Amino acid sequence: MLFDSHAHLNDKQFDGDREEVIRRARDEFGVSAILNVGYNRETILTSLELAEKYDFIYSSVGWHPHDAAKCTDEDLKWIRSLTSHPKVVALGEMGLDYYWDNSPRDKQAEVFRKQIAIAKETGLPIIIHDRDAHEDVVRILKEEHAEEVGGVMHCFGGDLRIMEECLKLNFMIGLGGPVTFKNAKLPKEIAAHVPEDRLLLETDCPYLAPHPYRGKRNETGYVRLVAETIAEIRGTTLEDLAKTTAENAKRLFKLEVLT
Repeated sequence: MLFDSHAHLNDKQFDGDREEVIRRARDEFGVSAILNVGYNRETILTSLELAEKYDFIYSSVGWHPHDAAKCTDEDLKWIRSLTSHPKVVALGEMGLDYYWDNSPRDKQAEVFRKQIAIAKETGLPIIIHDRDAHEDVVRILKEEHAEEVGGVMHCFGGDLRIMEECLKLNFMIGLGGPVTFKNAKLPKEIAAHVPEDRLLLETDCPYLAPHPYRGKRNETGYVRLVAETIAEIRGTTLEDLAKTTAENAKRLFKLEVLT
């Protein structure tokens, strides 16, 4: 019962074999459910198409900080209108990206805050994108009282102190491919210490493929490799970790049934 809590199966890298990748995830890797993430006009539409086609795929809708400069009030109204879609279970990914700085930082923060407001209006959890912006992300979450809805810190890259701040704010910790890298000291430390009921598994496919596929296209089925590594770090079984993290995802995204 593996749940990939963050995938981009609508990415163009899957145009040649998307159905086969999804079949392989189910039949060969044991993936029961997938949350596919929409983060701008184009990807939201294609993410919803996937969610409507497959009963075990769900969708989020949000605006990525990379594209914050292009985000209008009409875009945010549109996102708000999509929250009533039966397969939309979260808002995001949203947040701050100080590594690429594709949009001005003040605009990133503005769009981030406005989306938190939508989450609080609708009661949907938030998927956070945070790259090299830990302090500002935590500060904004506190100032906007995001703990009212909580969510997940996608591809968490902070240290134990930042993790504790996020846990206090009612957020789960998402871990993916980097935890499998041999030199990944910090992700492995997080994997060892995150509370059992706050851990989510993810791939971020087609990005961040785990070992031994590092540098190649990631697949949603490779969440199993992430789970195997974390289970080893935590001294538990793959089956128990898969069950626990799937239940965590089910609880966060308010899913009563996993196919």
